[in-house]
Amino acid sequence: MGDPIFELRGATLALDSKAGRVEILRGVDLTVEPGEALGVVGPSGSGKSSLLMILGGLERATGGEVKALGRDLTAMDEDALALFRRDHMGVVFQSFHLIPTMTALENVAAPLELAGDRDAFEKAESELRLVGLGDRLDHYPSQLSGGEQQRVALARAAAPSPDILLADEPTGNLDGTTGAGIIELLFDLHEKRGTTLIMVTHAPELAERCSRVIHIRDGLIEREEKRSVGAEAAE
Repeated sequence: MGDPIFELRGATLALDSKAGRVEILRGVDLTVEPGEALGVVGPSGSGKSSLLMILGGLERATGGEVKALGRDLTAMDEDALALFRRDHMGVVFQSFHLIPTMTALENVAAPLELAGDRDAFEKAESELRLVGLGDRLDHYPSQLSGGEQQRVALARAAAPSPDILLADEPTGNLDGTTGAGIIELLFDLHEKRGTTLIMVTHAPELAERCSRVIHIRDGLIEREEKRSVGAEAAE
């Protein structure tokens, strides 16, 4: 299967607040293998999104070990983390985080250009067509629906062909039908390109699409479930 994509050993996250030190993650052990689709579920405030943030190097663990592709994320400075994300990760948030003054095409091409890709606009157009937005290339975010904006965000995350795709409540701001379309695109990317997918969600039906699901409560992994390939079809 190859070396793990992620290895966490006793990972903790504590943040200061007006009420004092808050322990958000309290010693998480987790291994994610290449090509997995991992669902992360749990009640609000359990630490799901915080776990995703330390996996993406967007939040630095305050204790323990966090390795991604064999590299220690806790030992990297902010510049090194940004380069690592650029080269290996795509991130899709509940809020779309598109640049309002850029067209859909420019939003997707921008990170490719920053990485020095000479084919940035060609790749961006190809990804937008794959998510069904071939006729929206020159539209600005304000001219797009919520579902279309999330498709742009997904195309932007997918364009560099990342090893890892992190998704934090990717359908949280969308209606059921639109959200279902985004999920199909996420899993299509995972299955066709072999991208390792880690998705935080409140929706059981989305978690059930994953090959493994971890349940988080009070900053700890409470339990996990593994699902057989094709289990959905048998139910």
